[in-house]
Amino acid sequence: MTEPEPLPANQLPYEQAYYPPVPTWFTRYRRNSLIWQLFRFAVINLKMMILLRKSH
Repeated sequence: MTEPEPLPANQLPYEQAYYPPVPTWFTRYRRNSLIWQLFRFAVINLKMMILLRKSH
């Protein structure tokens, strides 16, 4: 059997870089906020309408 390759220094188990970053409270709020989602939905739709208007 072949030996497994050693992990890079930034992927050693239990090191700080091994764990994924935890989202901040503001990031979690934006993901769950219905008001923010409606705003982003409107902005994206507006951008699509502008793009379609330019192409036709």
